[in-house]
Parts: sequence; structure tokens; C-alpha cells
Amino acid sequence: MKRIWERLSVDIALLAVACVWGSSYLAAKELTAVTSVPAILAWRFLIASVCLGILWLWRVRRVPGRAEAWTGVLLGLTQSAVLFLETFGVAHTQASNAGLIISLTVIFTPLLDALATRRWLPPSFFVAAVVSVVGVALLVTGDGFHSPSLGDFLMLGAAAVRAVHVTLLGALTANKPYSSITVTLIQALICTLLAFLIDPLGVLSSAAEFSPTAWLNILYLGLACSLFAFLVQLWAVRRTSASRASLLMGTEPVWAVAAGVWLAGDTFGWIGAAGAVLIVAACYAGQRIESRARAARNNAADSLVPAAVLASHVGKA
Repeated sequence: MKRIWERLSVDIALLAVACVWGSSYLAAKELTAVTSVPAILAWRFLIASVCLGILWLWRVRRVPGRAEAWTGVLLGLTQSAVLFLETFGVAHTQASNAGLIISLTVIFTPLLDALATRRWLPPSFFVAAVVSVVGVALLVTGDGFHSPSLGDFLMLGAAAVRAVHVTLLGALTANKPYSSITVTLIQALICTLLAFLIDPLGVLSSAAEFSPTAWLNILYLGLACSLFAFLVQLWAVRRTSASRASLLMGTEPVWAVAAGVWLAGDTFGWIGAAGAVLIVAACYAGQRIESRARAARNNAADSLVPAAVLASHVGKA
């Protein structure tokens, strides 16, 4: 019984992360109506940086080495690019569209990794990729076929850059004794600094212009969508399988649509709704196909170890 409740608590925690990330597009969109994108990101990540700094002093208190510091800086630059594209994009499209289009990262990341490692994915994955692209085409047309908005293109770019960021994250930190808190703190500081340098006057003036509602949105983005999501994700993924964590956190676009429809009044025609369904289904399918292909490769590699050991002893008896 205890194990059931432990698993349930982990599942609920991961769903909570997906929920706050999905709802972040609506909070960001509301803020873009009252201030600049750099001001939003500067205040969001200043709050996150302060909280992460306190956490670093409590749990880590170790000055990062040169390699660890530069890893954090590089990841901070790519993360900043994602966030600027994402926030500018959500300002020019529906929050629900933004959450759906950004979910294409699930498709883009394995494709990028396959190109980098030359480990080709099964044909069924490319079918899922094509279906997801068709879904985006239907989503952005709504009830009538017309050109996608600027925001749709920016969100598509954000999904592609996020795939680069995720790939770099794995490549630069795999098997390295880096502190997750330290690297994340450096990323947050880089995001804060870049946003402030781009629009220092806007950042400073926004502090006096924000309404209580705007400050609540900023706090939500900084504390819930940045600090809370990071800490809970870190806690939960260590207590469940990678595939289950990916499945639960993959519900982010569903929560984005729910927040957009229920709270912002976003609407879908039947064509757009069909596109939304195709995107979610294709991303889930692509994720499962990639996960199975990766597991098969790992099992094949493991099965070669005994044979290699046996071959190394041939002729030594």
C-alpha cells in the first residue's frame, strides 16, 4: 500500500509540473500586454535566481570549476534564446497554440540526436513526425486555410531551439560531476543578465508599472514555473522510470490547451481541433517509438559485453 501511495505522489508531482508549464503560456501572454518581453524574463529569472541562490547556499556551497561554469553559461545562452522566441511567440498567437506547437520539441530532439550520432530512428518515427507537421498546419489555419501568424512561426522556432538546448544539455552534462543546482543557477543568472541588458529602462520602469495581477503572474512564472518545476522534476524523476516521467510530463500541451480555453477563451474550429489532436497523438507516438528504439540499442550493447569478454580470453587458456 505504501508503494502505491509513493508512486501516486510521484505521478501527481510530475503532472503538477506539466500543469504549471502548460499554464505558463497564458501567464506570459497576459504579461506581454502590459510590458516588454525582456522585462518579463528579467523579473521572472531574477526571482528564480534569488531562490536558487538560497538553495545553492543551503545544499551546495561549492564554487564551480571552469568547465562546469562554462557549461552553465552556454546552456544559459541557449535557454535564453528559447525563452525569448517563446515569449515573443506567445504574444502573437493563442496561448493554447503556443503550448501545442512547442510540444514539437519531443519530435525535433530525437531527430537532432539521430543526425548527431548517426543512429537512425525507425521509419514509424518519421511517420509520427509527418503527422505532427500536418497537425501544426491544421492548427494554425483554424476554420479556414490562411497563413500562420508570426507567433506560430516564432513558437516553431522556439521548439527547434529548445531541441538544440535539450541535446546540448545531455551532451555537456552526461557522466559529469556537475551540480544540477549550480548549472541551473548559472542558466537563470545568464537569462536575467541578457534580458536586463536588452531593455534596462523597460525592466526598471516595469517595476513601478506592474499591477498586483502582473506581479502575481511574474511570481507564478518565477516560483512555480521555474523554481518549483525544477525542484519537483528533480525529486520525481529519481523515483520513477524515465519513460513514465516523459509520459506524464508530456501532458504539458493538454494543460496549455485547457488553460487557454477555460481561462482565456481561446477557440478552435473543427480543423484546428483536429490539428491539436494530431499534434498530441504524434508527439506521444514519437516519444514511445524513440524510447523503445533507445532501449533496444542499449540492450543490444549490453548483450555484446559477455561476447567481447569471452573473445578477449580466447587463446589464453
